[in-house]
Amino acid sequence: MSASGGTKAIVAALVANLAIAVAKFVAFLFSGSSSMLAESVHSVADSGNQGLLLLGGRKAKRAATPEHPFGYGRERYIYAFLVSIVLFSVGGMFAIYEGYEKIVHPHAITDWYWPIGVLVFAIIAETISFRTAIKESNAVRGKRSWKEFVRHAKAPELPVVLLEDLGALVGLVLALFGVGLALITGNGVWDGIGTLCIGILLVLIALVLAAETKSLLLGEAAGVEDVEKIKAVTVDGDAVTGIIHMRTLHLGPEELLVAAKIAVRHDNTAEQVAAAINAAEDRIRTAVPIARVIYLEPDIYSEEAAAAGADPAATPGGPGPETAH
Repeated sequence: MSASGGTKAIVAALVANLAIAVAKFVAFLFSGSSSMLAESVHSVADSGNQGLLLLGGRKAKRAATPEHPFGYGRERYIYAFLVSIVLFSVGGMFAIYEGYEKIVHPHAITDWYWPIGVLVFAIIAETISFRTAIKESNAVRGKRSWKEFVRHAKAPELPVVLLEDLGALVGLVLALFGVGLALITGNGVWDGIGTLCIGILLVLIALVLAAETKSLLLGEAAGVEDVEKIKAVTVDGDAVTGIIHMRTLHLGPEELLVAAKIAVRHDNTAEQVAAAINAAEDRIRTAVPIARVIYLEPDIYSEEAAAAGADPAATPGGPGPETAH
């Protein structure tokens, strides 16, 4: 996995969650707090999720085969989608069930110092993990807002870790709220309410992750900046006079397919056209290194055809015949 995949952030989150999961489960055994049980399962689920992200990054490195000629880059999207399922089912639904049970059958919390101490420790550990994820994300998100980064990032690992860590911190605050009120009032229902809130939070985060990774699985085009770079370098004004239409598709976070119909001069020889295509491919790969699969189809630009209407094969919103000269 490349640096943009956020390996450092994933490993930091994995180490933190394993330590926190053990501490939370011990606190549950001593105190009987359902919030602590829900949080321990949450941390176990998060640890499994980080393992899935690392596994997906490893599998994505496999070389292309005749059966999968474009490689395995989308493995990272598949495992990120699995993370949302695990977070929803194991983390969220379990917490909702446990919270409901505790509200219906409340019981007092014993040895209060265990859950309070573990929650404080967990908040510190998750804060460190979250800080690492933010630092790694800042290195690649550029000027985009956090919302835009999560919605449009092509590498799924950092958005997943960011949302997981954010959810963990908010969940810990909810657990502290529930345990604290249960201790103050002597009513275990508050512990159940805190657990229920944690479950709802995890389900919401899982749904956001599922929606974003589903979009990546379906296939997303290159970002606006990369599209503009490709358009700018493809046309040299000499052999390649314009782009009739173009499509791009991410085969993985760092693998881009570019397919375009380019306008060439009508009097160019086949040898000149082939040389122009090769030169254009070299320029594209230099400008956008992740453009690893490029298909350029030469054509003669026709003003009559352009005047007749938009090319039916053109990508909606993409470059059209007006780019040709």
